[in-house]
Amino acid sequence: MSFITIVFIAVGLAMDAFAVSIATSLKLKNVSRRQVFRLSFHAGLFQFMMPVIGWHLGSAFAGSIAAYDHWIAFALLFIIGGKMIYESFEPDKNDSETVEIKDPTRGLTLLFLVVATSIDALAVGISLAMLNVNIWYPGAVIGVITAALSVIGMKIGERLGERFGNHMELLGGVILVAIGIKIVVEHS
Repeated sequence: MSFITIVFIAVGLAMDAFAVSIATSLKLKNVSRRQVFRLSFHAGLFQFMMPVIGWHLGSAFAGSIAAYDHWIAFALLFIIGGKMIYESFEPDKNDSETVEIKDPTRGLTLLFLVVATSIDALAVGISLAMLNVNIWYPGAVIGVITAALSVIGMKIGERLGERFGNHMELLGGVILVAIGIKIVVEHS
């Protein structure tokens, strides 16, 4: 498999993570380097791990996960997006405890986001196993490109969030729900 083909696959897989990065930084408004690192590192790591896991599981597991993987991704993105939409209507709160709790680059929210955006990479790994492609190099390229696009997405979202405030948090939530719906529609 050529490098160009791997890059196209990686960019395609990274688009959901890119959009989620924009939506996440819209919620945060003021994005720290730690938050950018946490989200981009974990998005890249999961986009690397999922094709490797899929490759190892091979075609035996493909039928089982394909039946419901899109519903898992939809549910996770719908829950997080719905919460962002709801919170966009709350008045701004400036205490640090509230900001810490609502930080989507931490805890279960981060885990849900990176799992939801990397489930398709599992199927890619299964496909690459069927093509007898060594997974380590494509997995690394997919992970690095996803991490890089996540950093770019967070910077774009931060700028939009600074300008437009809660309206952009609402948009971010809508984007997450729309990505979830897109995943379900594409798999139907």
